[in-house]
Amino acid sequence: MARKQEHEAGSVLWHVTMSLDGFIAGPHDAMDWVFDYTEPTDAAGEVIRTTGALLVGRRSYYVGRREEQIAAASEPYGGAWTGPQFVITHEPHEADEDPAVTFVSGDLGEAVERALEAAEGKNVVVIGATVARGALEAGLLDEIVVHLAPILLGDGVRLFERSGPPVKLELTGVGGAGQVTDLRFRVLKDG
Repeated sequence: MARKQEHEAGSVLWHVTMSLDGFIAGPHDAMDWVFDYTEPTDAAGEVIRTTGALLVGRRSYYVGRREEQIAAASEPYGGAWTGPQFVITHEPHEADEDPAVTFVSGDLGEAVERALEAAEGKNVVVIGATVARGALEAGLLDEIVVHLAPILLGDGVRLFERSGPPVKLELTGVGGAGQVTDLRFRVLKDG
């Protein structure tokens, strides 16, 4: 499904920190390790500045809301970003206490369009492996920004898992700060 053209200024990108062995969350969805690698990088700062809305998987949303979660993981970008968040769910859900959070179900393309509209010309950042995979497979994802952390987790949530043909990417940027390496890719789309 191709996106409508009226939102051309905003891109849909997947922004994630990944361990060297390919995990974006540790065992039991652990995210505390990410906060050991918070060196400000140019790529991270740019993503935060250019983001107008988030499209978040339900699982990722609730991982951030766990009672035992560290405070920095309970807000987008540790509180460095605020704005509309659209949480993708297949389960009925009551309104969130945060007026910036909207639960949406149904077609992923419609959710992306809604997020792009709310982003007002800025980018939409996808958070969550399942939502990102769905957006990629539907041709809705434009870019992937990965912060590669020097840690081996051994288990957890992989960056990308599925059977099917390979997804071709074009490297558009490499950078970093401290121990973190930034990698930026454009998703090559057929046709």
